[in-house]
Amino acid sequence: NMPMGPEEISRLTTAYETALRTIGLVDRNDPIAEMVAKKIIEIGQTGVRDPADISALAIKELWVQ
Repeated sequence: NMPMGPEEISRLTTAYETALRTIGLVDRNDPIAEMVAKKIIEIGQTGVRDPADISALAIKELWVQ
């Protein structure tokens, strides 16, 4: 739970947008969008830096269990 700088925020925003586009979610008020956001942040805090990797991992972890 450390503060994020502009670079981290940009990276996570890109990963979030990519994940939502990949799963076809348009409604940002959908509870699934919040689940995706939380997972993106969680993965971003593990040290993964590439937005595409963060997005792919989030989708995998949320839907392949």
